[in-house]
Formats: sequence, C-alpha cells, structure tokens
Amino acid sequence: MELSDNSLQVLRARYLLKGENGEIIESPSQMFSRVAHFVSRVETAYQEDSAHWEERFRELMVSMKFLPNSPAIMNAGKPEGQLAACFVLPVEDSMKSIFDTLKNAALILQSGGGTGFSFSRLRPKFDVVRSTGGIASGPVSFMKIYNAATEVIKQGGARRGANMGILRVDHPDILEFLTIKRNENELVNFNISVAVPDSFMEALSLDGEYELINPRTGKSAGKLKASAVFGEIVESAWETGDPGLVFIDRMNESNPTPQLGQFESTNPCGEQPLLPYEACVLGSMNLSKYVKNGEVNYPQLEDDVFTAVRFLDDTIDANAYPVPAIEQMHKGNRKIGLGVMGWADMLVLLRIPYNHKDAFELARTIMRFISMKSREASVELAEERGVFPNFLGSVFDAPGMPRVRNATTTTIAPTGTLSMIADCSSGIEPLFAVAYKRLVMDTEIVEVNRYFVDFARECGFYSDQLMDLVLRKGSLTSVKGIPSDVKRLFRTALEIPFEDQIEMQSAFQEYTDNAVSKTVNLPHRAKREDVAKAYMLAYRKGVKGITVFRYGAKRGTLVRFADTD
Repeated sequence: MELSDNSLQVLRARYLLKGENGEIIESPSQMFSRVAHFVSRVETAYQEDSAHWEERFRELMVSMKFLPNSPAIMNAGKPEGQLAACFVLPVEDSMKSIFDTLKNAALILQSGGGTGFSFSRLRPKFDVVRSTGGIASGPVSFMKIYNAATEVIKQGGARRGANMGILRVDHPDILEFLTIKRNENELVNFNISVAVPDSFMEALSLDGEYELINPRTGKSAGKLKASAVFGEIVESAWETGDPGLVFIDRMNESNPTPQLGQFESTNPCGEQPLLPYEACVLGSMNLSKYVKNGEVNYPQLEDDVFTAVRFLDDTIDANAYPVPAIEQMHKGNRKIGLGVMGWADMLVLLRIPYNHKDAFELARTIMRFISMKSREASVELAEERGVFPNFLGSVFDAPGMPRVRNATTTTIAPTGTLSMIADCSSGIEPLFAVAYKRLVMDTEIVEVNRYFVDFARECGFYSDQLMDLVLRKGSLTSVKGIPSDVKRLFRTALEIPFEDQIEMQSAFQEYTDNAVSKTVNLPHRAKREDVAKAYMLAYRKGVKGITVFRYGAKRGTLVRFADTD
C-alpha cells in the first residue's frame, strides 16, 4: 500500500483499531482486511464464495479505487458493528416522540452515523398544549436540546456528532429558525436547511405572499412576504453558511418508494434524502485512479462499480442496526449510494480546467456511466438474491422498469476524511487550494497538491521558494513564473464563479438517484446578492439542494490566504 503521511495521520487518529490503553493494534492493510472479511461473510448466505469476494473487496479498497463510508471502516468486525453513515429519524408532535427520537439519535451518533431530522411537525412557539394547559416552546427549543445531547456524544470515540435540522418555510417559527445560527454559539452540532416547496419559489418569483401553516391544526397561521423571508435566508447564509435550501418537492419527485411516505429530511450533508427510520450506506469511486494514457479507463471502472455495488449491498446485511425500526426500513428498501471522489484530480490528469465546458460534459458522461452500471449491477443482484422487499408499489413496479435489488444506487457525498485517506480531491469539489494547512483531530496537516508538484518538476519551474509562496497564498493567481495554462488547470474553489460550481453540481445531479453534496464556495468579498443569485440559479438548474459558504464567514475556516478577499 502506498499511503501519504497525511493519510497515515488520519488513519491513526480516526480509523485504526485501538487497544484498551489507546494504543494502535492494527496496520492500514489489516484494517482493510478486517473490513473485507466482515462484509464478505454475507456472501455465504447467498451460497457464494466468500473468500473470492473478500479478496475482491480488499483489492478494491487497498488500491484506493473505492472506499466505503467512515462507519464501515471504523466499525466492521466490532461487536456492535454499525456500518451505515446516513439516517433520518421522525420527530412527531409529542413529548414521547421527541425524546424517543433523541435516544435513538444518541445510539446512532455514538456509532459514527449522522442523523437528519425535520422539526416541521412540531407545533409553533406559544401554541396551546391542551394536555398540560401550558404553551409550546417551539421546534427551535427542542433543537437546542438535541444539540446539547450531541455535544456530549463522541462518535465511536473518533468524531463529533453531526445533525441536519430542517424546517419547512411555511412553519410559523420559520424566522426564529432562520436567524438562530447568527449567534455562533447556537446549534454548533447542526447544519440547518429550509425545506422550500415549489409554491414558495413561485410566490418569490411573483413578489407575492405565502401562507404559514400551523402543523398542529393544519390551518393558516398568517402570511409572510416571500421576498422578506428569502432575504433573511440570504442574510443568514451570507453571515454564517447556514441555512442551506432543500427543494423538497423536487426531492419527492424522485422518491422511489412513495407508497411508504414522503421525504421530509436528509442526512447532515444534504446528499441523502431519506424516509423516517431509513438509512443508507455510501461508498465512493476514486476517479483519479481511472485515467490511463490520457483517457478514462471505462472498462476498469465498470468492473469496479459492479464490485462496489455488491460490497454496499452486502454491508446492509452485515450491519448491526442500533434501532429495530431502522433495520426494517433499510432492509426493506436496501438503499445504497455509490458516488465519486477525486473528480478535480481526474480533470487535472486529463488536462481539463474545472470550469471548462468539456468538464461539464465529462461530468455528465462519467455519472451517466456510473449510474447505468450501478443499476445493472443491482439488477444482476436482484436476479441472484431477489428485489428489495418494498418493491411492490415502488416506481420500479411498472412495465418496462428494471427489477432491482436496491431502491437507489447513486449518491455523491462530500468524502472529507475518505479523500484524505485516498490522497485525492474531495467529492466533486474543485481544489480548495493548491497548498494549505488544516487541523485534523488537533493535528496540523499540510496539504500540497501532488499533481501540481509533478507539473512544476516536469515543466522546470519547481523550487522550494515557489512552494513556500504557494503555501502562503493558496492559489497560483498572483504567483509569477507559472505558465498560464497551468494556472487555469489548478484554479481553486474561490476562483471559480458560483455559476460554474452550480453547473457542475447540476451536471452530476442529472444522473444521480439521490442528491449531490456540493458547497458553493464564495470569496470573502462576495455580496448578499451573490448568495441570492446562487440560490435562484440552483433552483433553475434542477439541483435538489444547495449550500453556499462565503469564505471566512465563521470561525474554523481552514486558513486565511492573501488572495481570498
């Protein structure tokens, strides 16, 4: 195995098994063997050769061509081996439901999973509580309780808990929700998003009002000007990066099992819409590994996608579920989410700038291919093992539709630490910077793009002084002595117009079953109008949700560069 120093640091900090005294008791190679062995044992239940698949699974991971979501790597083989990353839990309008869900969320967070909740069913602040004669405290107050509980739960001893909190834009408490995170001490363990139906976007386009609905009664609770609420959304996002927008009607248009209910929430990073008690296992193909002689190696990618889909399907059966209702839902729909990382690296290797029209076209081609092959792999598994149990009544239960093993097969996740292990760019993001420093578990890690180093050496402009300058600035824009075509190729996130970032997200979304995690990065100098334009463009371009982050908008931003203002 070829692992960078940074990869080893991340593995030691978060993934490798530790003994009772905190000492590391396995190597990276042993870690992948542990995961492959644990997951492949499922094959025996289907009369398959588990030893063969164990070796295939191990090969795929050791080569860094594919990695499953973090909980699978951390927990496979442990007594309570919870392997899924994404969960959504229901929050009904009763004290029992609120705290039962909090208990279930604690079990999920402890195991390394991330939880999403919609608080839209909770009655608004100051509403009547007939059972006690009192008044309701509203959804935001209960989010604070969930946040405090998350604070004391260290995920699997390896990472802090992550939550998504969603509120519909027509909830009477929407303005309190929109502004809560302007206080940097509030809801620090939550990403928050507004569920926006098409009717709100229509009211916004007409500069009209829209109706608020009390979820307890289902009746009108007044009206608000759509533009005023949108202005508050934009202001908060400009200041803090929250809230994101979830285009909830669009998400439900692609709900594969509408007979079971409607989507109300997503996982913490927004790429996985799920029904209440549903889970999903994710994995990512490292696209930087599929460039050969200046071309995409599609035959190898196809073969590995089939293996990855099998791995993820086996993971559903190998999983030790923290809550019985989650096991029932996950095994009922068997959702998996195969995505990509190393996209920006692939473009560099193919000599295509990130925001070139050829890059957008390749994005559609690559994701169409992965989507098609993952669906074919699911059909093949269905022939061997049967369709997912909730198949009847699903969108696939119709003439001409494939008989599939999995209700969904593709999702594009952010792959934060996974991409660090694989030493590749994260998800479908552009390069954050050519070189920068970041903190991982209180350890400072210096990230230098290895492809830029290779270019610099090959083209004869490499020097220690140059690398020091690039590390200070982060980008190549104002660095002298670097050819203009190299500067274009290594353009960083803050140098790419938001329109092009959304175009890339839209290109991948076109061929992704679930959703696409993509942060639209804006420079510090970006105006509120830029945030508003980005939101509106995202809606027009057909994405399912959007997160906008203005660099330096809140504490904890990776590093300040000279060229980001």
